Amino acid sequence: MKNLIKLVDGQARRVDDPWTLVREAGEGLPGGPLILPLGAWRERGGRDGLLLQPDDEVEALVGELPDALPLIALDFPSFRDGRGYSQAYLLRTRLGWRGELRAVGDVLRDQLAHMRQCGFDAFAVREDKCVEDALKGLAGVSVLYGRSAIEPRPLFRRR
Repeated sequence: MKNLIKLVDGQARRVDDPWTLVREAGEGLPGGPLILPLGAWRERGGRDGLLLQPDDEVEALVGELPDALPLIALDFPSFRDGRGYSQAYLLRTRLGWRGELRAVGDVLRDQLAHMRQCGFDAFAVREDKCVEDALKGLAGVSVLYGRSAIEPRPLFRRR
């Protein structure tokens, strides 16, 4: 993933990515750090990064996520598919996941500010898009009225 943006100390930055995203786990897996689909991740004992598809039930992972799990990637097969937002919010609020939460797939600039509010802290922007332009998408919303994964109090309670 060449177009990876991460939040580092609250600041969005383009970073090099050592991880290899494997969508279909077969016999010959590449070397290095891997992000694997749920079934392959379970088979390998949970020592790799985890890729969750929109149909995967996040709450079924209660008690299964090890503290040492380096990252969870949520797949957006289409920018119109919003199930990843709900998965991210559940991982952060109900399951208490504090590790890296990465958006992968059809990730575009216009989605980044809302993804951040749902709990994402890493964004693999589509490779045909400009990362510098996408970085501007994270600075787009300065005040939110409602609750979010990063600010659970609504605006009227923040005074």
